[in-house]
Amino acid sequence: MRTRLKKIFAWALVGLVVLIASGILLADHLTPQATGEPSWTLPLERDATAIDRELMPLLDRNPGMSGVILVPDGLDAFASRAISARQAGRSLDVQYYIWKDDLAGHLLLNELLQAAERGVRVRLLLDDISTRGKDGALLAFDQHPNIEIRVYNPFRNRDGVGRLLEMVQRAWSITHRMHNKAWIADGRVAVVGGRNVGLEYFDAAEDVNFIDLDVVVFGPEVNSASDIFDTFWNSEAVVPIAALNSKSERRLDEVMAGIREEVRSAEAKRFLDLVDTSDSVRRYFLQTLEPYWISSLRIMSDPPVKANGDRRDGWLITPILDDLRSARGKALVVSPYFVPGPEGVTLMAQSVRAGVHVGVVTNSLAANDVLAVHSGYSRYRKQMLRHGVALYETRPGMTSESSVFGSSGASLHTKAYIVDDRRGFVGSFNVDPRSIDLNTEMGLFFDDPALGAALRELFVHLSSPELSYWVYINDEGRLRWLDAATSPPEVLGNEPESSRWQRFLVWLMAWLPIESQL
Repeated sequence: MRTRLKKIFAWALVGLVVLIASGILLADHLTPQATGEPSWTLPLERDATAIDRELMPLLDRNPGMSGVILVPDGLDAFASRAISARQAGRSLDVQYYIWKDDLAGHLLLNELLQAAERGVRVRLLLDDISTRGKDGALLAFDQHPNIEIRVYNPFRNRDGVGRLLEMVQRAWSITHRMHNKAWIADGRVAVVGGRNVGLEYFDAAEDVNFIDLDVVVFGPEVNSASDIFDTFWNSEAVVPIAALNSKSERRLDEVMAGIREEVRSAEAKRFLDLVDTSDSVRRYFLQTLEPYWISSLRIMSDPPVKANGDRRDGWLITPILDDLRSARGKALVVSPYFVPGPEGVTLMAQSVRAGVHVGVVTNSLAANDVLAVHSGYSRYRKQMLRHGVALYETRPGMTSESSVFGSSGASLHTKAYIVDDRRGFVGSFNVDPRSIDLNTEMGLFFDDPALGAALRELFVHLSSPELSYWVYINDEGRLRWLDAATSPPEVLGNEPESSRWQRFLVWLMAWLPIESQL
């Protein structure tokens, strides 16, 4: 029996080695090839669509400048996408890492469908890592003559054991993902930031919602977002969903019927009614929203393919590091997943020695939805504190009061920084190795004191005692968490509100050589 088990194990090991070796040697042939016809952003016109007619008078009064509106509220974030889709008359170019198969995802798919029915050209680009089991819905929408759906770095095997084996076989290439988030209407309005599409990103989940941040941009800089979308859409890493799978017409009809039924449901009406009563939505229709008008801003992205060994020229990390190194008085960072690595710790230490106040808000262990990331962060926590970095970890119990289903827990998902109260960034970039070297990322860089002040206030709010613990090292050299929201303030000796099992798993994972994947 023992001999037989040894043989089985040996053959399994040989099979695994062959599988991985074939993936390394044949990676270019194993990856599905781009087969989509090139297409490009449609030309802009002054008054062809409702969006053109709404924005051109504003842009004429602010020549050379782009308008920016911060969107921290989940309901407003949904509204910004839905309203721009309803106003669109030319095109909708939409790019996301995650698009959930839930009510929010179906409602926004329906907005795209209704636009397509009016003759709007819709291009939807999704990262393939989260499309498992969703091909039916994607293919059903892709059938519309005005809708095309493509996926980034797709699996050949769409489901089952084959997909799992392919994940092992293509381990060195499948780990590269498109983390970009962009919603572009008529080439005039762009929504970029940290949110994916799903209930928890729009304050509509029953248990945990994400505290996140988007920016709505209109004006000349939207051209940059459109150029980025075109570069991805036409890249070698992107494949039409129709080239990867097929479903019977009956199955596609069933999928569409189910989605239509859901978007007409009482639950959908309840959510949409809440969106309609949002203060920002009312102010939009009353034309009393006041954007920041900025000339110094850039929407930027990583290239569609970030190959190992490539130089970082053209990668998002380069302008981010340039910004942070330029700090003279203050550098404040908000990142839900924070694994600075030796390079990041060195940069922060040099900044503190130069007299810069460096502050970081990130998730606590109990608030973090990826324990492996917290294990990477925990390796550098004491180093950062000893160098004088101010660390704040968000509470797992901070509430999202606007949740459709009542008060629920929330987890930090905002990705932003502010330097010297005027230069900053809002986007999809986490301060971790995955965002730096593996994922493609996207965001808005700006230099403006008014927008900078607004982001500084957001940092102050997120780091407040009501939302976060202050982390420090006591006189005995031990980590401590100050809960200043209690009276009197309480000092905690363990990761707040975490279990022994969570702490053990984090300790265990900290020993694994996985930091490059975090």
